Amino acid sequence: MSDSETLPAGAREIASGYAFTGPALELGALLWDGRCHPGAPVRVPLSVLSRHGLVAGATGTGKSKTLQLVAEQLSAQGVPVFLADIKGDLSGIARPGQPGDRVRGRAAEVGQEWTPAGFPAEFLALGGLGHGIPVRATVTAFGPVLLSKVLGLNRTQEQSLGLIFHYADTKGLELVDLKDLRAVVAFLTSDEGRAELRDIGGLSTATAGVILRSLTAFEAEGMADFFGEPEFGTADLLRTAPDGRGVVSVLELPAVQDRPRLFSTFLMWLLADLFHDLPEVGDVDRPKLVFFFDEAHLLFGDASKAFLESITRTVRLIRSKGVGVFFVTQSPKDVPSDVLGQLGSRIQHAQRAFTPDDQKALAATVKTFPDSAYDLAELLTGLGTGEAVVTVLGEQGAPTPVAATRLCAPESLMGPVDAGELDREVRASALFGRYAQAVDRESAYERLTARRTAPPESPEPGRPAPAPRTKTPEREPSLVEEVIGSGMFKSLARSVGTQLGREITRSLFGTARRRR
Repeated sequence: MSDSETLPAGAREIASGYAFTGPALELGALLWDGRCHPGAPVRVPLSVLSRHGLVAGATGTGKSKTLQLVAEQLSAQGVPVFLADIKGDLSGIARPGQPGDRVRGRAAEVGQEWTPAGFPAEFLALGGLGHGIPVRATVTAFGPVLLSKVLGLNRTQEQSLGLIFHYADTKGLELVDLKDLRAVVAFLTSDEGRAELRDIGGLSTATAGVILRSLTAFEAEGMADFFGEPEFGTADLLRTAPDGRGVVSVLELPAVQDRPRLFSTFLMWLLADLFHDLPEVGDVDRPKLVFFFDEAHLLFGDASKAFLESITRTVRLIRSKGVGVFFVTQSPKDVPSDVLGQLGSRIQHAQRAFTPDDQKALAATVKTFPDSAYDLAELLTGLGTGEAVVTVLGEQGAPTPVAATRLCAPESLMGPVDAGELDREVRASALFGRYAQAVDRESAYERLTARRTAPPESPEPGRPAPAPRTKTPEREPSLVEEVIGSGMFKSLARSVGTQLGREITRSLFGTARRRR
């Protein structure tokens, strides 16, 4: 961008807050007194993008294009990106953009040297519903807290589901897919299994029945495909292309738009799994991954207090793993204040003020920004498409001045890739052979079915009863034998053996560590 023009005093003061010395992403150019000043670039330091952010604005104000713009530049800087593609229009990031008068005009306004470019992308789909590589999770890895959110269970039922998971762990019943969990719950409500309920903390048959009915209804809605094996390895989100650019993982979600609770909770599972596996790195020069959580209000709607607390802790702690999270939603009030307070970068597109509720939301949004030289209430209702109010953390961690900004144009295709072309891209992926075909190995369902159908053991006809054993003199057990015979050792051995080395400890969301 050119810096040859002379800026007005107010604009110059704001522009000085964005004069970073290290690597930074170009967001756009400063708007001041109705003019766009290409000599005053608005930028965000690469080093602060692990401190999270918010992209907000009414429908049709350009949030998706902002995601695309930021994702492109992160990829160019060698940072992997995860995009939740709710509307199905972000697949174009893999193809060069199409030049035209509007793109050239926008580039000239903001001083952008626009060059069409595609970026390395991987296309994913929840459970294979869509054109992408299937993303699945095992029920065990998903855990009782997140699954309770998906099933719409209350707090008491969530705690009971946790007991059921604990029972399956201790009995070596692998919960791979939903039929495994349904089989365990059905067993615990059967005549044979009712006694087991008393042994795991007094789980009532009524609550177990509610959980079983919820699972049955969930499966009837076609949700079974999202749980199973092979389970998607979140390490595959952290890849770079051979040319050093970060891979953009695009999770296609239009096929599950009518199941918002499912996809928002699945995205939280991805974050929780990343939190499990990544080492502590503290502050980094560039993030290991930036995660864009679209339609974030769906995650927080109807969430329990405990669930919200877990989200807050996860967002706070995952920064130290080098992962940045951007929540994308219509209004900042969609995000709980404890989470909002942790978001260092803000890109606020236009808000509407047509109704009293809209006006209250606008007033609340204005209060979340630092003091500025703008009349933010007036500015936020007058922004055009592709314009936003920006404030980010500077290189020293202090907030930058609030800047009205005309945003740059993405260099990749602003629209979806043709479905046939997308399918060919997916089949050519190195991940396709690893995840495309579902696997149904022996787990809790098969083990409980075999137990129910196995004939009782009986002595062979004509075979004499075994002779009684003579009692041998007792001897003092050795120290090793005492340890091996202890209840603690047996419990540990059972946990290690029955879970095939999977650690039984669970995260903030109750998700389990898994074998890698």
